[in-house]
Amino acid sequence: MQHSLPIDEALPALIAALQSRRMAVLQAPPGAGKTTRVPLALLEAGLGSGRIVMLEPRRLAARAAAERMAETLGEPVGQTVGYRIRGEAKVSRATRIEVVTEGILTRMLQTDPSLDGIGAVIFDEFHERSLNADLGLALVLEVRAALRDDLLLVVMSATLDAAPVAALLGDAPMITSAGRAFPVETRWLPRPLDARARVDQAAAALVVQAVEECPEGGVLVFLPGEGEIRRVEGLLKGLRGCEIRPLFGAMEFAAQRAALAPASPGLRKVVLATAIAETSLTIPDIRVVVDAGRARRARYDAPSGMARLVTERVTRAEAEQRRGRAGRVAEGVCYRLWSKGEEGGLAAYPPAEIEAGDLTGLALELAVWGGGDLPFLTPPHPGVLGEARALLTALEALDVAGRITDHGRALSALPLHPRLGHMLLRAGGGAEAATLAAVLAERDPLRGAPPDLALRMAAVKDPGRAERDGREVHRGTVERIRAEAKRLARAVPDAPLGLSLGQMAALAYPDRVGLRRKGDAPRWVLSGGKGAAMAAGLPLSGQRLLVATDLDGDLREATIRQAVALTEAELRAVHGGRIGWRALCEWSKRDNRVVARKQECFGALVLDDRHWTDAPPEALARAALDGLRQIGLNWSAAARRLAARVDLCRRDGSALPDVSEAALLAGDALLPYLSGKRSEAELRSLDLLEPIRALLGWDGAQLLDQLTPSHFETPLGRRVPIDYDGEAPGIEVRLQELFGVTVHPTVGPKRLPLRITLLSPGGKSVQVTSDLPGFWTNSYADVRRDMRGRYPRHPWPEDPRAADPTTRTKPRGT
Repeated sequence: MQHSLPIDEALPALIAALQSRRMAVLQAPPGAGKTTRVPLALLEAGLGSGRIVMLEPRRLAARAAAERMAETLGEPVGQTVGYRIRGEAKVSRATRIEVVTEGILTRMLQTDPSLDGIGAVIFDEFHERSLNADLGLALVLEVRAALRDDLLLVVMSATLDAAPVAALLGDAPMITSAGRAFPVETRWLPRPLDARARVDQAAAALVVQAVEECPEGGVLVFLPGEGEIRRVEGLLKGLRGCEIRPLFGAMEFAAQRAALAPASPGLRKVVLATAIAETSLTIPDIRVVVDAGRARRARYDAPSGMARLVTERVTRAEAEQRRGRAGRVAEGVCYRLWSKGEEGGLAAYPPAEIEAGDLTGLALELAVWGGGDLPFLTPPHPGVLGEARALLTALEALDVAGRITDHGRALSALPLHPRLGHMLLRAGGGAEAATLAAVLAERDPLRGAPPDLALRMAAVKDPGRAERDGREVHRGTVERIRAEAKRLARAVPDAPLGLSLGQMAALAYPDRVGLRRKGDAPRWVLSGGKGAAMAAGLPLSGQRLLVATDLDGDLREATIRQAVALTEAELRAVHGGRIGWRALCEWSKRDNRVVARKQECFGALVLDDRHWTDAPPEALARAALDGLRQIGLNWSAAARRLAARVDLCRRDGSALPDVSEAALLAGDALLPYLSGKRSEAELRSLDLLEPIRALLGWDGAQLLDQLTPSHFETPLGRRVPIDYDGEAPGIEVRLQELFGVTVHPTVGPKRLPLRITLLSPGGKSVQVTSDLPGFWTNSYADVRRDMRGRYPRHPWPEDPRAADPTTRTKPRGT
């Protein structure tokens, strides 16, 4: 007789909801038993007219769930309960419950959209929001709406906010299981961890403290990845009374099972795990959790086509999930590698993979499905999805109209990223291409080796020799690569074309072919337009051409973590159709001049570069105009005055053309005057008067002279230029030259008063006025008194209004 679990109390409500509405959202905390009890409850209730398919996000969890349900029924796996994961299946004609990883459901839907023979689909651990789970749910909802309204659908989650999911399912019923958890005491660091401290060392010290302070039960330690797990394992070696058991996704299944098994007699179990242990798996006898507070996530940069794993702070939801593992069997303690004050700075939930991941596979699946607006819980970002489709077009999976090609359909059938599937198919299959695809899909089989892909391939073929050569080989990874390579070789017709390693890599990464930059530093420009570099002195650091198969994702200049050599002849052999000549006429910032060249290019790479001796004059002029846009215009005083007059008229409502610097540079008005001008010095010699006059035309010039004359004519007939380049138009004129002027001069349609700077006989400013009659009345007497002393030989009449204008001095003796 099976023991009761917290989920049992919620099962009647779930069954009733499915009987009435055919869909439901089940919220239950980790340890409630939903993974193993819900499928069996649906089977027992006779719901659904076919197999029950349950999706698990991880292979280990899928296996473990199937084994646990089969054990409950007293049967071996593969009878009533079976599973299918990548590369392995245990099912039979008798199988009624099938636990599958998420990609398997996508293939089932693409092969048979009606899901013939399937009566119910269950999404487990949906809160993890994997890309395949989001896609699978969207596809199932469309299938239910169009073909299978009888299909049962259950979405199960531990921490997800269930309301949006229920709304997506048409306001499906929400059932909540309270779960059963013992109290868990939380202990924080007294102060934040020093920024210079190593997380692995601090985590190991916290584990030692936890073992000493909590003498009973197993310890579950959450770390971001295998590297940290291995380092902490080394630091804890010899911990008294404990056996250390790593647990991460890339481990051999037997080693994973050992981590889940009870501790050896007389020893405490310390499990060092990644996020794989947060939810689906049951690890017996855990009483203590040590949370290092870090999670490793994939972040994808669509413009660069690079995905990178980043280590980030956990979210509050993840921290709570981890904490709950300590309260499954008895009261527990959770140690957190952060202070209580830092808790408020944690994000609420981790981002869904559809928000931060590589969407190339999703874009391919949508193209196979036929497009349309699928009901996603979080719709993919249009820009990122567009970049993914551009890559698929480059990989010949989509045509120029965005429709799936036969090659694209073949790619979708392979259990590989479209890049690697394209390489495998275009290389004609074979053991070498299959091994390369497996190497590129797996983690690095070598530790601390130079970034040469050829070394990895050699290590997979002969790990013993690699070790004798001083390489540190990860044997488990090598075995996984070999097994996957055999499976891939069987999946593709064997007609290898004899391509080199570099050529096959260039097929997978047409945007990451690197051409070495000039200079001594090992730096490359990639065909996709980004930059890459590696440390000097490495085997590939002198290579002219290479293919970067793994980069750290730095957006400024990525570090090459793995690459392979490529010759130009090899590049031309596989990508000759994409190599072509382009004519380039542009302004060179480096040379400060127009440069005209013809270049043979592969993407952003320039394979051959020659002078373009017969470049068209218009192209040269446009390049010169680009240069002007960068260096700016050189305004003469006359041109600036002319432009200021035009601007004043435009501000007053006149329909004259815009001759500002921005307008001149934005349009083509300057092009006819740039012929033969190639250098910065020649461009700076450009006189703007003629282009501005040409823009105005005869009618515009006449209107301009009428509204804003270029000069003011003094009573003596002298033409004084008017400066319009200020707050008000102005002139500078000798005071005595305005004797007899009783009306202040104005310009423009609004009769703006001129701003007159009155000068002494010596050319010094005496007064500035916009009211000449007022100056004669109020200020002239004081100015006259001062000027008579300084310039006694010049006339200073008592009444300037009645005096004659003059620039002469008085005759001697008067």
